Amino acid sequence: MNAAVSAGTSTDTRPHVVVVGAGFAGLSAVRSLRKAPVRVTLVDRHSYSTFQPLLYQVATGALNPGDITYGARSFVSAEARRGEAGATFRKGVVTEIDPEARTVTLDVGPQLSYDYLVLGTGVTTNYFGVPGAPENAYPIYTRAEALAVRDRMMGYLDHISATREATGASVVVVGGGATGVEMAGTLAELRNSMLPSRFPELDPDQTKVILLEMTDKVLGPFAPKLRDYAAAQLRSRGVELRLGAAVAEVKPDRVVLKDGSEIPAQMTIWATGVAAHDTVKKWGLPQGRGGRIVVGSDLRVPEHPEVFVAGDIGVIDDNPLPQLAQPAIQTGAHAAKNLLAELEGRPTTPFKYFDKGTMATIGRRAAVAEIAHGPKLTGTLAWLAWMFVHVFALLGNRNRIMVSLALMFRYIGQRRSTLVVGD
Repeated sequence: MNAAVSAGTSTDTRPHVVVVGAGFAGLSAVRSLRKAPVRVTLVDRHSYSTFQPLLYQVATGALNPGDITYGARSFVSAEARRGEAGATFRKGVVTEIDPEARTVTLDVGPQLSYDYLVLGTGVTTNYFGVPGAPENAYPIYTRAEALAVRDRMMGYLDHISATREATGASVVVVGGGATGVEMAGTLAELRNSMLPSRFPELDPDQTKVILLEMTDKVLGPFAPKLRDYAAAQLRSRGVELRLGAAVAEVKPDRVVLKDGSEIPAQMTIWATGVAAHDTVKKWGLPQGRGGRIVVGSDLRVPEHPEVFVAGDIGVIDDNPLPQLAQPAIQTGAHAAKNLLAELEGRPTTPFKYFDKGTMATIGRRAAVAEIAHGPKLTGTLAWLAWMFVHVFALLGNRNRIMVSLALMFRYIGQRRSTLVVGD
């Protein structure tokens, strides 16, 4: 077994904090620790951080993957320059955590020893045991998955254009949450605007976008008027809404519903459900709903108070927070705050989530925004708010500029199609 090592110089006796995960939670923790008297090592399986809320724009071709990713080493170096903490980055997949020995084992290189551990690894797709879903459905939770969706979609259109093997293509999106609604709305707009100019030999009316949701509404967490607006906008763009439709099986060319009916699908996109990675089971930490790590109100694992958990991977007293960027950012910052309190001998404090609201876009000049303690917006104003919030939240000025230009071209620069799509 590799010997455990600490980051930094051998003469540096400051406490070593290992932060696992370069997502919203992990980066927030690193940023909040930059002036703390500690050494920080950020660990992630990738050398970059991905802005997940815009992955569907990569999947549908509006953005390049580099537009929504930011180098983890660049982030760590910038934070180290702004503060006093010595910070480094280590690329690798966490294969084992030993809370008793306080070590983290990676798939490459020596172990890392820690005085404090912050887990912000995020979660992965949950297929809920649906047969065929892992093999045949396309998730969009990572950069690689978003690119796989884009390649499959464009490749299939080129294939049927050349061979005329089918008169069109049906894309089934499973899940009526924000990701599913955004994906379905964007696909419908592409079908209406892109196909007539790029694939004139294909009949857009034969290219269906179908959104499946097992409940009786889309965007369940939103206010009723926002849900109704989103459903109406999807239908106006030609999305076929199938509410109350639970998936029983996903086959390579169709989706089977629990009522026995089947929907032909050249591509099935899975946009619902998350769960912890299987490797979390090996970490010796208590797990709750969806395999996520159970923590106390101060975000510490009760049996191992030196271990803090932030973001989607954690569940406070088996009561999960919304799977949004803000809870991850806030828990990451609060974990760092409590870690510093522990260092200074002060009591830790319970985490209190400050709900700033949530939003989702359906397409050009159509979005919904529910601002906490504020107005409920729809239409152009909500769409502009969505654009501003997402661009501002990106890391790096280059990414902000590139995403701004790309989204302006997609939503403003492209000409409107005169195609009228029925319900």
